[in-house]
Amino acid sequence: MGTSWSSEEERQPLLGPGLGPAPGAARRSREAAAAAAAALPAAAQGPGRVYGRRWLVLLLFSLLGFAQGLVWNTWGPIQNSARQAYGFSSWDIALLVLWGPIGFLPCFAFMWLLDKRGLRITVLLTSFLMVLGAGLRCIPITDLMLKRRLIHGGQMLNGLAGPTVTNAAPFLSTTWFSADERATATAIASMLSYLGGACAFLVGPLLVPAPNGTSPLLASENSRAHIRDRIENVLYAEFGVVCLLFSATLAYFPPRPPLPPSVAAASQRLSYRRSFCRLLSNLRFLMIALAYAIPLGVFAGWSGVLDLILTPVHVSQVDAGWIGFWSIVGGCVVGIAMARFADFIRGMLKLILLLLFSGATLSSMWFTLTCLNSITHLPLTTEFRYRGNQNQKIGTEHEMKPWDLHGHVGVFRQGPCFPLPPSLSISCLIKINKIKSVFSRLR
Repeated sequence: MGTSWSSEEERQPLLGPGLGPAPGAARRSREAAAAAAAALPAAAQGPGRVYGRRWLVLLLFSLLGFAQGLVWNTWGPIQNSARQAYGFSSWDIALLVLWGPIGFLPCFAFMWLLDKRGLRITVLLTSFLMVLGAGLRCIPITDLMLKRRLIHGGQMLNGLAGPTVTNAAPFLSTTWFSADERATATAIASMLSYLGGACAFLVGPLLVPAPNGTSPLLASENSRAHIRDRIENVLYAEFGVVCLLFSATLAYFPPRPPLPPSVAAASQRLSYRRSFCRLLSNLRFLMIALAYAIPLGVFAGWSGVLDLILTPVHVSQVDAGWIGFWSIVGGCVVGIAMARFADFIRGMLKLILLLLFSGATLSSMWFTLTCLNSITHLPLTTEFRYRGNQNQKIGTEHEMKPWDLHGHVGVFRQGPCFPLPPSLSISCLIKINKIKSVFSRLR
């Protein structure tokens, strides 16, 4: 079904004979894979087995991603209040959001740890970094300069947790889920991180009062103290959530199931160094990476500072929060539905991507025009800005999800990147995306 929309060449493996290893190397790889399969236990060579506890593991991992996204997006939606309470500048607010993409600089080190030590050690380290980061922001001190530095340090540590909660979803779905559930599991784990960022658009503006329009120098001390107290309540609540998730992960998060769900999940793959070299030397993979990173990186670059962008066009802090919330939720819900759809129907990916790219382009144009004060004949209302931003977010989220699928379908023998580690290809994609995100914010 849907195969008429893709050519035979498009359905070939990404690392095929033309772009992959030489015929001799390919033959040796097949022989090594056959030897590895023969060395597997008899139970692992069967159809595989899935365990009911896999959903608990997925829930814990997804909630960690939710909390990481919530902590990362704390300051963007309440930037006006934070500037008055702590004396942050516009550059400080942008840097607080930038710590998320900057935290992806050592992402390959985390993925190496994931491949070598497994899920439990990597997830425990990630959750511990989140606890430290959330705790630094809660230290009660009166020196505003030192407080700002502690907040920056906490955001940096939370950003270092980003590579695992974002990139390890394909690895988790490969380790615990059968072939017909992996796209859904990967989508759920990935989307919860975005939903955490979406909830931050609501939690901050609804719990933290916006300043009354006066400058921080003219605002009364009582007003600043009240806003600061409400912000600290949010920080304490987020710290409690992160500590609870760390305790749950420490109590139960197995590294792998007793038996793998499939032969592919138990098979040995290429070394990390060889896999990395093969990916970077593959033109087709680099084209996929650019198609993924450029549109989504630009969107992610300014979505975290949406309130800062919409303030000059007289959109309130609460309205900007609702715009950001519904735009992300719309993309997440339909993104999960599309992933489930991709579990059953193959061959329509090209058509879907073309439609989503087109929709995202039109929505970006719509949102931009409604924010231009020089365009007087357009209805410059919050509803119109919300609709344009929501449509753009849905489009860019859908552009991302098929590339997430690319990361985890590689675990199959007929997949595009097998026998490369399933977390490596998605790490390369998201690394390029975060680099683009950093540059778009610096502009």
